[in-house]
Amino acid sequence: MERMTLNAAPQWQFSSPAGEANYRAARKRYPAQAIVDLVALRDNMRHLVDVVGGPNSGTAVMGVVKADAYGHGLLPAALAALAGGATWLGTAQSHEALLLRKLGIGPDRCHILTWVYNGTEVPFDELIANDIDVSVGSLPGIDAVAAAARKLGKPARVHVKVDSGFGRNGFTEESFDAALAKLVPLAKEGVLHIVGQWSHLAVADSPDVPEFVASTDRQIANFNAFTARMDKAGIAPEIRHLANTAATLSRPEIHFELTRPGIGLYGYEPDPAMGTPRDWQLKPAMTLQAQLGTVKHVEKGHGISYGRTYLTPDDTSTAIVPLGYADGIHRSASGFDMQGAKHIDKPGGPVRVMTADGPKLYRVSGRVCMDQFMIDLHGSCDQLDVHEGDTVCLFGPGRGEQFAEPTADDWARAADTISYEIFTCLRNRIPRLYLNAADVLPADDLAKLDPTTLL
Repeated sequence: MERMTLNAAPQWQFSSPAGEANYRAARKRYPAQAIVDLVALRDNMRHLVDVVGGPNSGTAVMGVVKADAYGHGLLPAALAALAGGATWLGTAQSHEALLLRKLGIGPDRCHILTWVYNGTEVPFDELIANDIDVSVGSLPGIDAVAAAARKLGKPARVHVKVDSGFGRNGFTEESFDAALAKLVPLAKEGVLHIVGQWSHLAVADSPDVPEFVASTDRQIANFNAFTARMDKAGIAPEIRHLANTAATLSRPEIHFELTRPGIGLYGYEPDPAMGTPRDWQLKPAMTLQAQLGTVKHVEKGHGISYGRTYLTPDDTSTAIVPLGYADGIHRSASGFDMQGAKHIDKPGGPVRVMTADGPKLYRVSGRVCMDQFMIDLHGSCDQLDVHEGDTVCLFGPGRGEQFAEPTADDWARAADTISYEIFTCLRNRIPRLYLNAADVLPADDLAKLDPTTLL
């Protein structure tokens, strides 16, 4: 009798036989899959809209879908965010903003803002023609936007970016007079439509550090001072936006007319210092799973992977997880032991494996390779009933590694990074598959998605 492979991932509920066929095809195409629950995305956005007082509160909510929606997939995430009540979408790069319009999300559905560009090359004319709002935070940027608007004969919708203390994009206090000197006549001429004023917070996700709380307070005061200067110059912004996910959740006094939650849409808190997703009624939307490659017995003292940084402490079995740094698995999530050449004891990234004794948590053993990493099963694969082809779970919407339910926060801790980097680094050679699309999206939106990605 053929053995059924074990599965440490959820038992996926397929919407149709076609959905199950898509799942099987994805497994044949690649030995790992990123599965995104559109219900979680929609419900996270619904919650974020509720946090700011609901759809009639006077505060709108932007779904930030930059960087391919933090690795979750640009169009599916954008549509799920709109289904959850977002009335704005935000992308850093202009090509993603234009792609959203090209894929059928018109100006009748939502506003779109884009903000990162090289002012000498960005296609401002295309952005303006497609009713996409653009950020201006430099004097050359103002000139370039104005030139494109004049050429088209259509006002550019602009958001004035101010540096309230982050030190990244935006006009400083010292350069703002020069910016106003350009913006005011252009607004009076009708070349620029001054829609918004905005900035970004540096440490709103660190409520446990009094110095950082004070720093956020200073940024808010600086932001308000910039508003006063715009008002005095006669170009008061129609909307202001400063709140990221952290401030959306914890700083109601700066919700203003628009908030910009990013990581919260995908179900994570901005920093573990704020607690866990559950504390904020958020649910992680992505599960990353893989099917095991070679499983074999090895003797005590066997070196695992490059550099012999991990030596098996006993006779054991090892298993290959066919994902590596070429897939976005951080090499810094490698696991070392004191026996190895580096004489370092460092836990590797966590992996949930189903065994004969139930789910167990194992860790990356040795260095992460380009296309794979290994785990020490700390026992016989035969006794554990772990074999090639079993599905293992790297992270998902679980309670954490202490429950053998690893999350992206757990991987971030192992890799000395943040959850954002765990998703956004996942390469597109890993298939993205979408759960519950038909339950979340109207028929017109459902038709916009690649049907082979729907479960």
